[in-house]
Amino acid sequence: MRECVALASGRLQPTKRISLSMTVELESFTATVRACRICVENPVGKPLPHEPRPVLRPSSSARILIASQAPGTKVHLSGMPFTDASGDRLRSWLDVTSDEFYDIEKFAIVPMGFCFPGQDAKGGDLPPRRECAPAWRAPLMALMPRIDLVLTIGIYAQSWHMGVARRPSLTETVMDWRAIWENSVGLKVLPLPHPSWRNIGWLKKNPWFEMDLLPFLRSEIRYRLS
Repeated sequence: MRECVALASGRLQPTKRISLSMTVELESFTATVRACRICVENPVGKPLPHEPRPVLRPSSSARILIASQAPGTKVHLSGMPFTDASGDRLRSWLDVTSDEFYDIEKFAIVPMGFCFPGQDAKGGDLPPRRECAPAWRAPLMALMPRIDLVLTIGIYAQSWHMGVARRPSLTETVMDWRAIWENSVGLKVLPLPHPSWRNIGWLKKNPWFEMDLLPFLRSEIRYRLS
């Protein structure tokens, strides 16, 4: 059942009742995910080259989901998502403080792959493990009923959350963000590039991202945090 709450803007925002049992169920399920060893004991392809350390912060009350790619080396060590330079840039994009970003009541952070996947021969991070999303993503989404904005970071998150709406390339997908937003049914989706330093060149080649998409993104984030 839905109820509406009045906002200062005069708009009525529909909300969903969150039962204690659902919160407890999410906490229990998250504990199961954090104990996952599929990528070591029953891997798709080569097993994970180190001990699993799933990193995720789902929430039964947050309205915003950051659907990222997979932890990097620093996040693997810290056990907290985005405790690196990419996190600094992402928080700058969203125009939020660290306290807001890590407030479990405000943001859910659930990557496509929960463990650091290792690195390729050139020192770049490998793609998210293929075991994670089929095993865990759909039930986790079902236990986060208040989510109404999904920030899809990178092609793996965009493929899962957008399906056929994803364009052939990341640049085309992010460039077409207005149409994707307007055509989102149910959950609103915004595609983003990865906030890695490796994408500095992409940002310089695509100034529309900072001029057009970021102001809209920040407005939608602030609306949901107010």
